Amino acid sequence: MLQRGTPRPDELRMLPCPARINRVGPGKKVRKEASVKMPLQQVLDMYNADAPLQEAYTIPAAWYLDERVEGLEREHVFGGNWIAVGRADQIAEPGQFFTVELAGEPLVAVRDTDGELRSFYNVCRHHAAAVANAACGTVQHLRCPYHGWTYGLDGALKGAPEFAGVSNFDRARNGLVPVRVAAWEQFVFVALNDAVPSLVDFLGDLPARVAPLSIGKLQFFERRTYTLACNWKVYVDNYLDGGYHVPHLHKGLNSVLDYKEYRIENSARYSLQSSPMAASEEHASFSATRTGDRAYYYWIYPNFMINIYEGVMDTNLVLPLAPDKCQVQFDFYFADAGENRREYNLSSIAVSERVQDEDVDICESVQRGLCSRAYGAGRLSVRREAGEHLFHRLLARDLRAAYPFAP
Repeated sequence: MLQRGTPRPDELRMLPCPARINRVGPGKKVRKEASVKMPLQQVLDMYNADAPLQEAYTIPAAWYLDERVEGLEREHVFGGNWIAVGRADQIAEPGQFFTVELAGEPLVAVRDTDGELRSFYNVCRHHAAAVANAACGTVQHLRCPYHGWTYGLDGALKGAPEFAGVSNFDRARNGLVPVRVAAWEQFVFVALNDAVPSLVDFLGDLPARVAPLSIGKLQFFERRTYTLACNWKVYVDNYLDGGYHVPHLHKGLNSVLDYKEYRIENSARYSLQSSPMAASEEHASFSATRTGDRAYYYWIYPNFMINIYEGVMDTNLVLPLAPDKCQVQFDFYFADAGENRREYNLSSIAVSERVQDEDVDICESVQRGLCSRAYGAGRLSVRREAGEHLFHRLLARDLRAAYPFAP
């Protein structure tokens, strides 16, 4: 068995690829073949989370490809932390709800009649059908369409048709199963694990740092969703490389950032990348929509990003779909989301999509490269990639805490 410690590059290259990915030809579907037979503990031991940044390697390619790692992440990363799932404006009024799936679990978030924010497993206690069958809406109660069991907005069972005569049935103990839920600024978070500290403790000093930016005054405008042929961690790595790729990949964005003054600051569970803004005559669309004194890019472990410019904000929520596929939800906010500003707001979104298209191409290229026998793990830039190092160490902490129970 490999011992924990800084791996040698030749050791990592010689390890079998956990999910060989072949491209059959231009435009052909990516096909996953045989997975590695290496014990999961050995796969996890390939990364040394104790190495300081100047000595550190990235997490190994196997962590992006092995379905067993994906299973651990579902349970202990996405099921073991506060995860952003929606916006507070979606459930601002009593009866408003939205549904979401997290770590394989169907959930519903709702505002009850007393104005309290609640969340439940979207699973009827009778025969497990969903009680909320739309993405969002407004209801007076949650009613299962299968057998008509009805629940209040507080989750209590209100009606169970034709259930007279059932022995030892306690209506009070058959309400919807609750899920921990809390809101910060415009964002709704849930935690599937009761052992996770409160959202206030989880966020640490982040609310105080963000407060001067007044993001609560920004108005939601539009959501756009993208599917990428890469592991969710590839997308997060790309976001957290401290602007390292910006001068090479994002010429337009680079034109409005002072790259030499780009700064990275890590906290316990988040990273802030920020840069002074600069004017650009060559890329007018970026100069017109990316303004202010400074750009702020916040990442909250494990998968939520908040990008802030003057009067403009977009959030990125990265969700795993498979070891080689993820979904990224972009929510766009503006100081004025009215019809009179629609043209400007759409031009700002077009700028964001241009950057996103560039990121999609490179992330999918990385995913293909991760399965090459030529690659095992990479080194990290001390100047630029402290945020990525933090991400990998937090991920390793969650996975290593779990692996005594892993097959």
